[in-house]
Amino acid sequence: MIRKSEDCKVEYREHMRDGKGTVEITSFIEGDQELNDKGRLFAKITLKPGCSIGFHVHEKDSELFYIIKGTAEYNDNGEIRTVNAGDVTICPAGTGHGIENKTDETVELVAVIVYA
Repeated sequence: MIRKSEDCKVEYREHMRDGKGTVEITSFIEGDQELNDKGRLFAKITLKPGCSIGFHVHEKDSELFYIIKGTAEYNDNGEIRTVNAGDVTICPAGTGHGIENKTDETVELVAVIVYA
């Protein structure tokens, strides 16, 4: 199966997880079954300058980010770290994270959520 980029669903979430601004999410999948019911998200997330996803804990799943473009401040379970294009973040079940774009450039990342 091939899904063309123009067929991917794009949604906008304001104040995602109590974050700042509006986050753009381009979903690459159309439901959990496309991940063999082992996950619920495979998407590109775009953070314009000043936007963020607020800190939140993953209780029953894990989330990975692959930073495609830009520099952001990543809250790694309470520790603030800078992430750049090419970096990967891993948030295992039972831990928390958040991400904020404090630059003048757009940040793009791929996010995957898998069930624990």
